[in-house]
Amino acid sequence: MIGNITLGQYVPGNSILHRLDPRTKILWTMLLMVVTFLINTWQEYVMMGALTLILLIVSGIPVRQTLKGLKPLLFILAITAILNIFLTGGTPMLTIGPVRITYEGIIAAVKLFCRLVILVVTASLMTLTTTPMTMTDGIEKLLKPFGRIGVPAHEIAMMMSIALRFIPTLMEETERIMKAQASRGADFDTGSIFSRIKSFIPVLVPLFVSAFKRADELAEAMESRCYHGGKGRTRLKSIHFTNLDGTVTVIGFIYLVLLLGIRFIK
Repeated sequence: MIGNITLGQYVPGNSILHRLDPRTKILWTMLLMVVTFLINTWQEYVMMGALTLILLIVSGIPVRQTLKGLKPLLFILAITAILNIFLTGGTPMLTIGPVRITYEGIIAAVKLFCRLVILVVTASLMTLTTTPMTMTDGIEKLLKPFGRIGVPAHEIAMMMSIALRFIPTLMEETERIMKAQASRGADFDTGSIFSRIKSFIPVLVPLFVSAFKRADELAEAMESRCYHGGKGRTRLKSIHFTNLDGTVTVIGFIYLVLLLGIRFIK
């Protein structure tokens, strides 16, 4: 499961998504997530799924690498789907004693699965096609107007970028610790759910120690390079909007207007 974390990873490439300004990708990712929660009809789900598939193809990222980010969420998805199937009222399809499976519950579970896939793929594509440094610049540029009211744009962008960058690193560290504990006789795969949770305690302690050690080393490295925040700092490569960003934005808005306009067409 640990090796299936895609958030924070970057895959080099020269696709349209790779060449987009990071601000464009951040804003569109947020917009697509909002739209994903707004859609309700099957036609809207089909159009949203088609858009996600198009983005996946255009990005040049292997489908398997993108979808593997769903594996860590399968347990949560299964629990939520079961709750929807058995607890949603409506037309009963199967009744076994006090347990009743409804048609509306199954529909809700299927829609939940589709919504989760779209959300994970959308978020993964943003990080898979954007370097951590470029992501930092994009977040800082977006937050810069709020600096007039005291919002530390550079510091917030730096913290978010470091957090995304260290997700894969911490996952690798967790996997290494688990293998070391397994070689000493630890069992993470058998027993009840409570015993499995208890078996992870020897993993969490060294993981936290390692995380604090990495944070301390990073702070010392930044301080030794005379890092004192974003004031007066310059960039080797400046980000800027291009005609490609404008074209993608116009096409995207037209598609979303058609998508959300379906419910009003009778």
